[in-house]
Amino acid sequence: MSTEVHNSGHRSGEPFHDSVTFEPRDINVATVVKQLIYLAITIVLSLLLCVPILRVLTTRAADSDTPMAPVRSEMSKTEREQQSLPPEPRLQGVPGHRADAQQDLRDKIVADTEANESSGWVDKANGIAKIPVTEAMKIIAEKAGTGSAQQQSAQEKKK
Repeated sequence: MSTEVHNSGHRSGEPFHDSVTFEPRDINVATVVKQLIYLAITIVLSLLLCVPILRVLTTRAADSDTPMAPVRSEMSKTEREQQSLPPEPRLQGVPGHRADAQQDLRDKIVADTEANESSGWVDKANGIAKIPVTEAMKIIAEKAGTGSAQQQSAQEKKK
């Protein structure tokens, strides 16, 4: 579309074409506000309709529910809850499990770290001791280093 100014008798500065019209605004604010009001009214009416239906269906479900067995009605609430749970041992984190799974994990990590960093005799009579993991890794690395040096010297002797 051209933006050139034509002397055709209409408003200056706007291009002119028979099949093209211009809108004064992109949206009509009044129409948008009306639609929002209609939407709000629809939501309120549906809420006013659904709440009584929910109440009626809830009371019907409670009325049609089977009554509690007389033995269970004589039990305390904690006894009923205890019987509704699966038998021990239960997985951590499920209802009825008393231990905190996160605290168990933290305790396990602390115990493992202490065991890996401690030293002492396991069986003194047979000469079995435990040493920290870092020390054991150093000893293995030294043995591996001397072993590879021995292999190199053996290969040099063969040549």
